[in-house]
Amino acid sequence: MPAFQDLNQAAGLIIPEIILIATVCIMFLAAPFLVTESGRAAAGLRHRWGILALLALGCAALAWLRAPLAPDSLGPFRPDAFAWYVRGVTIITGMLLTLVIWDQTEDGHSAESFACLLAILAGVNFVALANDLVGVFLGLEMVSIPTYILLYLGRSDWMSREATIKYFLLSIFSSALVLYGLTWIFGLAGSTNFVTISTRIDAIGGHPMLLVALALTLAGISFRLTAVPFHFYAPDVFQGVAPAASAMLSFLPKLVGFAAILQIFPLVLRAAGGSTQSDASAILFTALAVLTMTFGNIMALRQKNVLRLLAWSSISHGGYMLVGVALSGAAVAAGAVSEGISALLFYLPIYGIMSIGVFAILSASGARQPLRSLEDLHGLSQTNPASALMLAVCVFGLSGLPPTGGFLGKLNLFVAAWSQGDSRSQLLAMVLAANAVIAAAYYLRIIGLMYFEQSRVVREEDSRPAATAAGIICSAATLAVFLKPQWLWDAAAAAAAALSV
Repeated sequence: MPAFQDLNQAAGLIIPEIILIATVCIMFLAAPFLVTESGRAAAGLRHRWGILALLALGCAALAWLRAPLAPDSLGPFRPDAFAWYVRGVTIITGMLLTLVIWDQTEDGHSAESFACLLAILAGVNFVALANDLVGVFLGLEMVSIPTYILLYLGRSDWMSREATIKYFLLSIFSSALVLYGLTWIFGLAGSTNFVTISTRIDAIGGHPMLLVALALTLAGISFRLTAVPFHFYAPDVFQGVAPAASAMLSFLPKLVGFAAILQIFPLVLRAAGGSTQSDASAILFTALAVLTMTFGNIMALRQKNVLRLLAWSSISHGGYMLVGVALSGAAVAAGAVSEGISALLFYLPIYGIMSIGVFAILSASGARQPLRSLEDLHGLSQTNPASALMLAVCVFGLSGLPPTGGFLGKLNLFVAAWSQGDSRSQLLAMVLAANAVIAAAYYLRIIGLMYFEQSRVVREEDSRPAATAAGIICSAATLAVFLKPQWLWDAAAAAAAALSV
């Protein structure tokens, strides 16, 4: 039967995601039988679920490496080089996040925590694989819904409940905006398939309603990117939830947000049929990038709470990455490879490793007394020199200083903007450089507090080996990418080239 053959063919393209979803089902179905009615579970149960999550990610990684590329697929999934790249980033960072969550989850809720993380990872992959507007939206929701649960499970105090409710309500609003924007595209093209949309809109020429569709969709996705003015929830949520949940929020929503933009943005621009829509979208993304990175860095300078500072830092990094999208309008409209998108895709995994590393080290160092205030970092090099060193490496990376991968990531974005030659792009490059200097002020302050201040708190040692292992891996990878960056740049360039086809 043709329908059955099509189903088998589609399933064969998403083996890594099937492995993750199957593991999620096992965890959700088996967990209630291992927990009492009062919510108690056997001591160490989280270790079993953590091992199962890592095994699932390992199997998904093997399937990812062996998965065939099908860039010309007309079905619901298109596993091209872009999807391959996002899959790899998702699986690797998923392993790191599993380690960070490992020691922060209660035994009774551990299955649900790991299952939600795996579901979020699968949702990110589905957005990158999607060849259909419906697939993009379902993937975004597959990220959003498990996130609500994961945020709530980390802590049980009033701050956690308030943070989860804020994220939940605003996420629903952003999803409505995305869906409304996608319906405009569907209304113009009469189809949800990417290939059909491109063909039909090309036939009718540029249409001003495409900009309406882009604006609505971008407004909804900007919530996930923490782009100004859709950023306001982030500091409260980062402060209210557990550090492991903050680590996930700092990266995975950005990854899925940029994956969705890079899937939809080329469709709209290639169908624009002229430079008017391309110029308007470039101005829109430029304004968004400038406001986001500048406001994020200025507000970070005023923070005294570590998690709120990192939230504003995450906002500013969303602005840096939006520079890559702002540079890509003309190239995407012409069907050419954009250096801006290559630089963005190069920077995304580097930022993810550095950001996850910071939260992993904070989690491991504040096992008994959580590191909340900047004063809690005073003298960390004296009480925990290994953690201070790893945190310094990751913070150096976030500031964009050598010898870290963060330096190369920001440098590539700057060079891509400056080399484009027009005044708008060069102004964007100068704003990026100025913001990197502003950011260095509060990042270097963290290092100064750890190494040049006396400790004001007595810390009791409480080992969190999984989070410590994640911190070691992230800090080592931050340095390793600086020494050997070419393989990552080649993969990012290939992914960007797939988007131009």
